Order: sequence, then structure tokens, then C-alpha cells
Amino acid sequence: MENELTLKRFTDLRRELGYTQADFAALIGVSNTTADIERGRTKLSGKVVLELLKQFKINPLWLFGESEEQYLETSRTSVIPKVVTVDSANRENMVLVNAKAAAGYPQNISDTSWYQQLPAFDLPIPEFRNATYRGFQVEGDSMLPNLHPGEWVLARAIEHIDYVSANKMYVVVLQDSIMVKKVEKRPNSNNITLISLNETYPPYDIKPFQIQEIWEVSSKITFNVDATTDNSLLRQLQESMKELKDQLQHVKKVN
Repeated sequence: MENELTLKRFTDLRRELGYTQADFAALIGVSNTTADIERGRTKLSGKVVLELLKQFKINPLWLFGESEEQYLETSRTSVIPKVVTVDSANRENMVLVNAKAAAGYPQNISDTSWYQQLPAFDLPIPEFRNATYRGFQVEGDSMLPNLHPGEWVLARAIEHIDYVSANKMYVVVLQDSIMVKKVEKRPNSNNITLISLNETYPPYDIKPFQIQEIWEVSSKITFNVDATTDNSLLRQLQESMKELKDQLQHVKKVN
């Protein structure tokens, strides 16, 4: 019979991860449902503990009430690229992942041959040397006004979650999706917070184990450059200043 704390932690974990008793049972190799484990009728087997460790980095000592550290290695979770692409001369190049390819990226992240269908190029600019870079096309409007749908970001690979900075943007590759967000690691929390610049999208928390790769956005490619925008804004400002001057002179004359 498991102690009450273990049963509570096991049950809370399932709910925190968002699984039903049946779905969680299928995931960790238990027949039918986890209900009997949660009620204390069935022993929590070593196989289940091992699955929780393998799949979710759950600390077995935490599960049995011997530690307050729920996750193992959260601060050292590797998010290094699963595949590094090279050209015919064996030089590292930059792969471009468009919106369509992004849909299949998380599932094919370790498949070297999958990357061969994507366009790749070398950018002979000093800023893009001595690091692994990848290009991703922006989807959606969650990062407005900084990034518009259809633009591209060029991003540098990050080795560990510890290296993220609160004032940068990142391409975050989860187990089933890719998104561009600000990334925040809160002290004394096992969660990672993903933040949109567009305030209509609320921030939300994820677990470190859900992240496969993180790429730090270093620059963007845009195709909506309007040569007249800055000039027209300047002209409007100049006209406004002139109107203000005229009004001030008029006030002076009246007085």
C-alpha cells in the first residue's frame, strides 16, 4: 500500500499534465485506467516509476515523498538541434523551414533525410559564423507589431533552457508545434512561460520536457518594405509642427 502523499502526487501529476485516467494509463503502460493506483488498490510498480522518469523526467524520490524536486534536470534540459545540416562540401548551412514544412518539423526533427527536401543556403556574413542557424517562417499575428505573418526569422540554436534571455524572441519547437515567443523561466518554478507580444494572446506555461529545440531570433527577413512610409510620416510631422507654429503666432498676434 502506497503512502497517501505518493498517491496524491501521482494523481496531481496526471491532472497537471492534463490526462484522463485512461489516457495516462495507456501512456505509462497500465491496463485500462490509473484509478486503482490513485485509490491505493494497486501498487505503483517500478515500471510505472521508470516510465514517468523517462517520459516526463519525474524524480522518483519526489514521487515517494523523499524530495521536493519534482523534475530531474529541469535546468539542464538539452534543447540542442537534433540534426545539423551541411552542404556538399561538408560546410554547415542554413535550412529554411516554411509554414508548410513547420507542420511536420516536430515529428521529423531527428530524421536527417527529411531536412534534404528543404531549401538551404550559406550566408557569408560574420554575424552568422561560428553557430548553427535556421530560418523559420512566421505564422499568425501573436508577435505583432515586431513580426508579421509571412516574414522569416533567422535564429541561432540554443543548447540549454538556462541560456534564454527575457528580452529576446525565440522559435520554440514543442512536441507537436512550432511557435515564436518570448520565453521566461520563473524562479522556484518548474514551468516555462511562453509570452506573445500581441497582448490579445495570454501567456501560458509549459513543462521543460515539452520543448525539443529553442532557437534565438537574431534577425528577420521582411518583404513589405514601403519606401514612402518613413517620408510620409516625416512629412506629416513637419506639417503638424508648421500648423502648431502658425497657431502660436496667431495667438501672439491676438494678444
